[in-house]
Formats: sequence, structure tokens, C-alpha cells
Amino acid sequence: MASYDKAFESYKKALTTAASVAASVMLVRSVVNDVVPYELREMLFSGFGYLRSRVSSQHTIIVEKKNDGFTNNHIYNAVRTYLATRINADLQQRLRVSSMDEDDKMMISMAEGEEMLDVYEGTEFKWCLICNDNSSDSGNGSGLQNEVSFEVSFHKNHKEKALKSYLPFILATAKDIKARERTLRIYMTEYSSEWSPIDLHHPSTFDTLAMDQKLKQSIIDDLNRFIKRKDYYRKIGKAWKRGYLLYGPPGTGKSSLIAAMANLLRFDIYDLELTEVNSNSDLRRLLVGMSNRSILVVEDIDCTIELKQREEGEGRDKSNSTEENKGEEKVTLSGLLNFVDGLWSTTGEERIIVFTTNYKERLDPALLRPGRMDMHIHMGYCTQESFRILTNNYHSINYHDTYPEIEKLIKDVKVTPAEVAEVLMRNDDTNIALHDLVDFLKSKMIEVNEIKTEHKETNNQLDEKKDNRDSDKK
Repeated sequence: MASYDKAFESYKKALTTAASVAASVMLVRSVVNDVVPYELREMLFSGFGYLRSRVSSQHTIIVEKKNDGFTNNHIYNAVRTYLATRINADLQQRLRVSSMDEDDKMMISMAEGEEMLDVYEGTEFKWCLICNDNSSDSGNGSGLQNEVSFEVSFHKNHKEKALKSYLPFILATAKDIKARERTLRIYMTEYSSEWSPIDLHHPSTFDTLAMDQKLKQSIIDDLNRFIKRKDYYRKIGKAWKRGYLLYGPPGTGKSSLIAAMANLLRFDIYDLELTEVNSNSDLRRLLVGMSNRSILVVEDIDCTIELKQREEGEGRDKSNSTEENKGEEKVTLSGLLNFVDGLWSTTGEERIIVFTTNYKERLDPALLRPGRMDMHIHMGYCTQESFRILTNNYHSINYHDTYPEIEKLIKDVKVTPAEVAEVLMRNDDTNIALHDLVDFLKSKMIEVNEIKTEHKETNNQLDEKKDNRDSDKK
């Protein structure tokens, strides 16, 4: 019993001492806040922090939300984006959940005071989200309220890795994440020299694109190589751009390929309608107004506008050039080429230029040479391989009993991927859809044979008339 009373007295003394120390600390803190100026307090705390850092093996980097308390800190936003992808919801006791609007996906991030561990190249980095309420100091002229910052702690031996490798890695990763998640936009010409944007939600990807796999892969490789060659283009003294000419019959997937390129690279599209542009000056204003990491598209370039040859007008009499001098009232071929690879081509970086046409032979050779249209892509009729891709897209199958017959017909009949897709979409029942496709291809075959027969009969009649004329002359 005596030992119990002794233990109780010791416990009672300990509680009394702790309470006394806590009260003394609170009193000192109150006196310091009331008597010591804010600036002096900051100096003292900094001194204590410096002494602690000299004896501690852990170093800390602070990433504040605001620069100087006013402007947003880009690194803070990048860290927040990066850590949101690294959070283990099962380990975090408290989480912050947010979204921009009802259609935006939910974003999970760290809550104030929570910690998480990230491992980079074998090194542990401990992150913590700090929120300091400085509203009580606003009367001292600091004007700071709710200072928010991320703190990352690590062993002092890894400070160089943290500053020169880990943080740049976070910035690059966050940039890629934002690029993948942002909504793409397509810009249309408006009022001759202005762009009008709308959101682009085209679902086309290279996986769903109905074209030869080797050609598809060569385009993907070319695009990926292009976006990684910034330093190379600068080294050789050329504008960082790439030109693609898509040519082939209507309905062969040229527009779908452009959308797939945009989705792969996460580039916005600028759809340039040349018939809406009044002059070379307006054309320059439009093209200079494009953002970097974008795709300029001029569809059906052979028929959207009658581009004047560069040679025209050079030897023209000055008296006949009055209207031309009034404001370059026509878009010329030289005006377009000057942006493609002339001086104006250097006004932006990381740009793709795409021309489409149904008739490549109608284009001026000046448009086609390397350096302007670097890669010429023929978009042909539906092949056996593209047919299988389409059936997998629309009916999620890899084989059907009708495949051998359909593939034989496709080999003999010129049919576009758009025509095949239209037939496959008519019915959700795979059997019915594929048999309808067989009937469609057979009807196309009959039409082709009838046309061939008509042409043959016409040619025979012409030959007979020619023979008759020759016999009459004799």
C-alpha cells in the first residue's frame, strides 16, 4: 500500500511539473508575441533553425504557394500535381478532395499536416503540407495570412540530387500530367484574321485508326522523334516544325489521322480555311497568333483557294498592280510558303503542319519538296488489315466465318474505310452486319463490272467508227 501511495505521489508531481512547464511556455510565448517585434521574432527563429540544421542530418526544402506572398509559385503547383499521383489513400489518414466543376474528375491531394514518403532513384524524400495562420500578425504590417507550403525532408548527403535531379523531375512529370489531362481545342478562322476556339473531343487514336500497321507505326515513330529533337533543330539552324501531306480519295481517314496525331501529342489544332482569309497580311496575323505545340491543318488545299504562282506578277506591268498594292487582297502561294519554311516559320516552336488533298498531282511542286512537306502519306482504300481493325472497333471481334469472303472481295473492289464503317454501324448484331457488308461489296463488284463493260463497249464503238472512216477514205 505504501509503494502504491509513493507511486501516486510521483505521478502527481510529474503532472504538476508538466503543467507548470506548459503554463510557463504559454506565458513566455504570449509575452514574446506581445513585446518582441515580428521581424526580431523571425530573426530569432531563423537563428534557432540554423543551429538545428547544423547538428541535424536531415535537410529541408520549402516550396511556398506564393512568391513574396503575392504571385503564384509554379513549383508549388507542380509539386501538388505530382504528389496527387503518388498518394496512397490507404496510408493517409486525412485527404483533401476537390474538382473544378461537375464534369471534372475528382482530384485527391494531401491535407494540412499530413506526411507522405516518396522514393526517387533509391533516395527517400519525406513530404509534408504546412499551413501557418499568420492572421494575428497582420496588425504588424506583414499582411500574411494562411501561408501554405510544401516541405520536403531528406538526408543532407542528397541535397544536390534533390535540387538538380529530383525537383526538375517533378516539374517535367507535372508538365506531362497536365498535358495529358487538359482538354484539347480546335481553332477556326473568324473575321479573316482571328481564331475562334472550341473544345475538341475527337475520339480517334492510332489504335482505332484503320490503316496499315507498318505505315501507322512509321507515323508514330516520326512524331515521337520530332518532339524530342528541340536541341537538334536548334543545332542545325532550322525551325522546329514538321510537315505532313495526306493524300488519297475521300473517306480514307485523313481527318481521323489528324485527330489521332493531336490526341497522341496532346497538341491543339488550328483549322485554317484559306477561303476565309483576305490577304497575306491577314494570313501572317493568323499564323503568328498560333500557340506552340500545335497542328496547323489546311484541308483540300488543291481546291480551297486558287493560289497564285510565285512567278506570276514578277514581270507584270506596274500600271496593272494598283489593286494588289492596296493591301495584298489575295492569299498567294509565296505568302503561304513564307510561313511554311521562310522567315515567318521561326515565329513558333514544336509545330506540325498538315496539308490534305484528294489529288496530289494538282499541287504545285513548290509545296511538296522536303522541308515543307517532309512526309507524304498515302491514305488508300480499305485493305484486309484495316477491315479487321474496323470490325474490332465496331463489334469487338477478331474473327468471323465471313472474313475469308469479305477479305477476297475487299482485295478486288475499291472501297473506302468510311464506306465499310458505315455498313458495320447499321446493325448491332455482328452476323447481320457482316452479311450486309458481304452484300454491299458484291453490289460494288457488280457496279464495277458493269462500268467496265460499258467502257469496253464504248471503246469498241469508237474503234468501229474509226475503221469505217479509214475505209471510206480508201
